Amino acid sequence: MARRMMSRFGQWSSYVYAVDFDANSDPIYFALASKHSEQPQVFRNVLADETCYSLHVQSDDQIERAKFYGGLKNKLSKELPPECTILEMFTFQPNVKDSVIKGYFIKDASKSSATERVLGELLRNDPVYVCSYLCGGEDRQWSQHLWSNTEDGWVEVLEKYCVVPAEKPEHHPSTLNIINYDVFYSFEDAYKVLQQCVDIIPESKAVLELVDQRPESKEKTAFPVIVIEGLDATGKSTLTESLTEALGATLLKSPPQCLSPWRARFDTEPPLIRRAFYALGNYLTAGQIGQEARQAPVIVDRYWHSTAAYAIATAVGGKLGNLPQAGSEVYGWPGDLLRPSLVLMLSLSSQERMRRLQVRGQDKTMEEEELEANHLFRQKVEEAYQRVGGPACITVDASPSPDQVLQQVLLLIREKCHL
Repeated sequence: MARRMMSRFGQWSSYVYAVDFDANSDPIYFALASKHSEQPQVFRNVLADETCYSLHVQSDDQIERAKFYGGLKNKLSKELPPECTILEMFTFQPNVKDSVIKGYFIKDASKSSATERVLGELLRNDPVYVCSYLCGGEDRQWSQHLWSNTEDGWVEVLEKYCVVPAEKPEHHPSTLNIINYDVFYSFEDAYKVLQQCVDIIPESKAVLELVDQRPESKEKTAFPVIVIEGLDATGKSTLTESLTEALGATLLKSPPQCLSPWRARFDTEPPLIRRAFYALGNYLTAGQIGQEARQAPVIVDRYWHSTAAYAIATAVGGKLGNLPQAGSEVYGWPGDLLRPSLVLMLSLSSQERMRRLQVRGQDKTMEEEELEANHLFRQKVEEAYQRVGGPACITVDASPSPDQVLQQVLLLIREKCHL
C-alpha cells in the first residue's frame, strides 16, 4: 500500500494545490519542492501554533470517489474537535481538464490528539491520502508530511516536502472537472453513470428502464418548440399556461413528471450522480417534445439551460469571475439533444422575486434557499444562463403585469418563429 501510494503521490510534482480560505477572494495556491522558496510564507491565514492537515479523496472508481467525497465534510464536522476549521481544497494540474483531485484542508487549533486519531482511522479504512503541515524556523516556512500505514496499523510519515508558493492559474481549478461530472453532454455519458449505480442505488434501475422506453426525438420538428427559463417566482408557470392557451400549444415541463417518484432520492446524491439523473430527464423531455411537436407548437417550462446553469454555478467556487469565459465548451449544447426553436428567460429584480416567493408561502428547494441566501450564487446562475448556447436565451422583463409579459412574449414568438 505504501509503495503504491508513494508511486501515485510522486506524480504530483507537476500538481498545484488550492485552498479556499475566503470564498470572496482567490484561493491560496502552493506547490511542493525539495527546498523552500525565498518568497513570503504560504499560509498567511494560519497561526504559527496551528497544525494543519489535508485529505485528498482518491479512488479509481468514480462512483466510490463521488459518494465518499459527498459525505466526507459532514463526517469530519461530526468527528473532529470543534476548534477545527474545514476548508475546500483542490489538487490539480493547471489548466488540464479532468485533473482535479478534491479534498479538504483542516486548520486545527485544538491542541488535541483527537484530530490525528480521526484522520488515522480514515487513512486505514477509506480511499484518502492524508498529509500534515508544520511550520518551522524564524521565516515560518511550511512543510508537508505524507502519512502512511505501517504493517501493525500505526501511522507514520512516508515523505516530507517543502511547501512553496505557486502562480495563480488561468482557470479556477473548480472549472476543470465540470465536463461529464457536473454537466453531461451526451445521453451515453449520463446513462453510464446511472448504470454504475444500479447495485448501490436500486432506484437507478427503474430510471434506466424508463429512459430505455423513451421515444426517439428527431433534430427537426414540424412545429416550433419554445422554452421558458428563469428563476423561481419569475412568472414561468403563469406565462407558460397563458402561452399554451394563446397558441393552441402543448405544455411540457422538465424534468418530466414521470421522474417525480425518484427526484427526492437523487437529490441527496453527490453532483456526479444527481446531475446524470437530471441530464437523462432532459432526454426524456426531448422524446416527449419530438412526439408533441408533430401536431402543435410546444411550450417547455425549463429545459437544458436550467440543468447546465445551476450545475455550473454550483460547481464553480468563489467569485463571479471564476466562471468559465463566454464561449467555453462547458456552455455548449449536447450534440444528441433536441434543440428548441426559441429560449426566453424571464428576468426579475431579486427584491420582487423574494416578495413573490413570500406571497406563495411554498417550501423552497435546496437551490432556491441558496439563491435567497447567497447573492453571489444567484449572480453566477444568472450569468451562466446567459452564456449557455444552442440557442442562447433572450431576456424578457417579467416585472410588468402577466398580460403585458404575455403580449411581449407573443410578439417575440411571432417574430422569431413566424407563428
